[in-house]
Amino acid sequence: MTKHLDRTEIGLLVALPLLICIAFVLPKWIVNYVHVSMGTGLVALGVMIQMRAGLVSFGQGLYFCVGGYAAGMTGKFLGVTDFFVLLSAGITAALCLSFVLGFLLRRYREIFYAMLSLAISMILFGLLSSTEELGSTDGFNLPTASYLGWAPTGETARLTLYTLTCFIAIGCAIALNRFLKSRVGYVNEAIRENELRVEYLGTSAHNAVHLTYVVAAVVSAIGGVLWALPLGHVDPEMTNWTTSGQFVFVSILSGTGNIAAPLIGTFLLEIIRVYAVELSPNTWQLILGSVMLFTIIFLPKGLWSLITSKQKSSKKIGASAPKPGE
Repeated sequence: MTKHLDRTEIGLLVALPLLICIAFVLPKWIVNYVHVSMGTGLVALGVMIQMRAGLVSFGQGLYFCVGGYAAGMTGKFLGVTDFFVLLSAGITAALCLSFVLGFLLRRYREIFYAMLSLAISMILFGLLSSTEELGSTDGFNLPTASYLGWAPTGETARLTLYTLTCFIAIGCAIALNRFLKSRVGYVNEAIRENELRVEYLGTSAHNAVHLTYVVAAVVSAIGGVLWALPLGHVDPEMTNWTTSGQFVFVSILSGTGNIAAPLIGTFLLEIIRVYAVELSPNTWQLILGSVMLFTIIFLPKGLWSLITSKQKSSKKIGASAPKPGE
């Protein structure tokens, strides 16, 4: 693990107070989209760290849903409203489930990994849709969160939850950045390039994939809790294939070059969807599809490649500039 903050982590820490400040400056509807996008952005981060190992999960909505439902069921059946207990319930459920399923998924790669993750996600969708105690296809509502015995209401409750979401989202992003720069993170990149060589070097690719799968599941579950609490509702659509496809869409749109990219890409997707629905209510999916198509054609490495290409060009200009005295 790296011990010092790198440029990405410093940027995330600088963004934290800015994110909190916009809650007092920008209109509520924009703040609400930022709030929701931080939750779904964490799920996109879960997809992104798997893509670093050459794995595409088309079923990441599974843990997005597990986190939200675990928090909701804890409130619904146990009467618990404390934010930290609800968050812990979502993390624990995802951790246990992903640890067990990881023994199966770590054996597969490419399309087999993608389809198997999708199949497991759709199994949960079918189970939740047919369970009347959990509201069937309509889902159920979550309680208003309290915080260690303090139960704010109205605008105070909204700002408290938003502020905590900012801290947790930025904290998760920094932790995942450290993860990608750890030994396992570099092994994942090697697995993507040549898994056989990794095994010859004495490192277990299965163990690295398993650990990455669990980490991605936990982060996605955190995103599910942070998404469900401000909306106050969960339903089976959280684990539907269309939801999981959205997270893959964000990862492709934003790129995997930086840990901040999926967080930014998720917000951009929300804004694009809002204006697409407003401009063309009946064909807004066509607009989203066109955006993705043009991104793949002209920016195959995602929107983040625009930033990296500018950085590279500026370095070339700096290197080619004549030095004083020449």
